[in-house]
Amino acid sequence: MTVSPTAVLHSEWIKIRSLRGTLGSLLAVFVATVAITTLVSATVGRAEADNGDDALFGAFYALNFGQIAALAFGSTAVSGEYLNGALRVSLAAVPDRTLFYGAKAAVIGAGALVVGMATTFTAFLAGQAFMGADALGLGDPGALRACVGGGVYLALMALFAAGLTAVLRSAVVVLSILVPFLLIVSFVVGDVAGAAADFLPDRAGQQVLRQDMVGSLGPWSGLAVTALWAAAAVLAGWWTVRRRDA
Repeated sequence: MTVSPTAVLHSEWIKIRSLRGTLGSLLAVFVATVAITTLVSATVGRAEADNGDDALFGAFYALNFGQIAALAFGSTAVSGEYLNGALRVSLAAVPDRTLFYGAKAAVIGAGALVVGMATTFTAFLAGQAFMGADALGLGDPGALRACVGGGVYLALMALFAAGLTAVLRSAVVVLSILVPFLLIVSFVVGDVAGAAADFLPDRAGQQVLRQDMVGSLGPWSGLAVTALWAAAAVLAGWWTVRRRDA
């Protein structure tokens, strides 16, 4: 039986729209980031403008919360296949496992990219509206690159989580590993490991948000490192889906 790739892509999008938890996580990327950015900028934004830190990087502070929602989106979009025998049903409809998995990864990546781009541009513009004379614009050095790169970063983190979930078959396990890692371990490792920590997926990818570079990676090379982490996870997930029983 030959299945159209377009039909498989459409079916995967229907799955995401139909699962409240998955769709909610995707929408939370936008809502959480924009809401926190607006709240912080409106209350302490101008007070923090002269603290000497990278103003552009500070404008994307709330992306730390948005990326958690992106991880939740990527992991729940995959973990739903491992509940109540759903994967057997999916593979009965799409026997080609590579096509099935590729379509799922493509829809996850595309959905996260579209929402990620909307999130970074909206959050940046909304936050800077409260900054008065200290406001940055899209024409300032690095600002447009940070908005575009931030959207790509969120999509890569969603794919990173999706690939790991295909390997571990549990969104709970994946999130219990990645969330503490991003919020705690990455900073501890950074203090201990020095330059090696620049190649961690979050620290590398967030270089694209900076106006003043720190560490050994530039904005696009850092994002490329995150892309390699995501690609490795997606490939590991593909290998697992092909080899394991449903």
